[in-house]
Amino acid sequence: MEFISETNRIYSENDEGKLIAEITFPALDDNTVAIDHTFVDAALRGQGVAGQLMQKAVVQLRRVGKKIKPVCSYAQKWFSEHPEEADLLV
Repeated sequence: MEFISETNRIYSENDEGKLIAEITFPALDDNTVAIDHTFVDAALRGQGVAGQLMQKAVVQLRRVGKKIKPVCSYAQKWFSEHPEEADLLV
C-alpha cells in the first residue's frame, strides 16, 4: 500500500481515487499537533493499516520536531501500546 504524506495528513487511495486510509494531525501551535482522526476502509480493517499510519505519522512528526496530542481514541490506544514513543507526547 502506498501512502501519501502531506504536512498535516497521511493517506492512501485505491486505484479509482477513493480514500481508503487516512490519519490527520492539524497543528495546535508551532510545536504541537493533534492526531484527531484515523480512518481505514472496512475492507482493510484488521490488517494493521491504522498502525502503519500511526508509525508513519510518528516518524514524520519526529523528523520535523513536533510534539503530539493524541485526541482520537485509536491514537490514544496506540501510544499506550508504544511507550517507546512517549517522548513525543504533550
